[in-house]
Amino acid sequence: MLVTAKDMLDKAKAGKYAVGHFNINNLEWTKAILQTAEELRSPVILGVSEGAGKYMGGFEVVTAMVKAMDKSLGITVPVALHLDHGTYEGCYKCVKAGFSSIMFDGSHFAIDENIQKTTELVHVAHNLGLSIEAEVGAIGGEEDGVVGRGECADPAECKMIADLGVDFLAAGIGNIHGVYPANWEGLSFETLEAVNKAVGAMPLVLHGGTGIPDDMIAKAISLGVAKINVNTECQLVFRDATRAYIEAGKDQQGKGFDPRKLLAPGVEAIKAKVKEKMELFGSVGKA
Repeated sequence: MLVTAKDMLDKAKAGKYAVGHFNINNLEWTKAILQTAEELRSPVILGVSEGAGKYMGGFEVVTAMVKAMDKSLGITVPVALHLDHGTYEGCYKCVKAGFSSIMFDGSHFAIDENIQKTTELVHVAHNLGLSIEAEVGAIGGEEDGVVGRGECADPAECKMIADLGVDFLAAGIGNIHGVYPANWEGLSFETLEAVNKAVGAMPLVLHGGTGIPDDMIAKAISLGVAKINVNTECQLVFRDATRAYIEAGKDQQGKGFDPRKLLAPGVEAIKAKVKEKMELFGSVGKA
């Protein structure tokens, strides 16, 4: 049974640990993450971007797959199905499709428009018993050799959004999606500390969790981060394991070309990576 992310994240912030948000891209990824969460007795958030939802056949397909798999695998730990970096329109689609949690990313709007749209979506989500995440301060990245450190959120604007009744908040603190470049300046803990103070007990979210040093992860959790998003790191280990299998010629041995055999090494690599992250975040045994 799917649950909202609110209770698990409230408990995580109070307990000084974080729940992993792991993006899913297909059946194999979903199964690997759910089985690992169950094995480790960890709550987990399955994140779905709008692009991944489209790739998997639509949000209704995703919801049906996750609900059926949760039941058929006998999963007993808390699982939230969450829209990642949702648009205004995407949030409504996921509400209709049966997601248990949504994220509205209005960080690219002026604060007044972000507030207006977030207010509406908080009302919709809470009326239906869903949790909702909002964002202030854009996440950075690298393009054409130019590194964007990531916009650091204004703590005052974070408080404005938090006061609308959102359940958890993503605040830009210099974090970046994808692989962090060698010249990345690191997280702004000064910003994080100010945001945490401004929003009080509200759980904070760290996007771009791939490649952030372990000590920075630990410090971020100590300063109020209760949800950490991981996607690229799972993609990289899946790619590497699949490539090694093919380059070793195992796909040419017997029925090694069978997709179930071809994808198995990547699935095991994802399980290992998710386990590593859950142990780092401190969510093991917290279900």
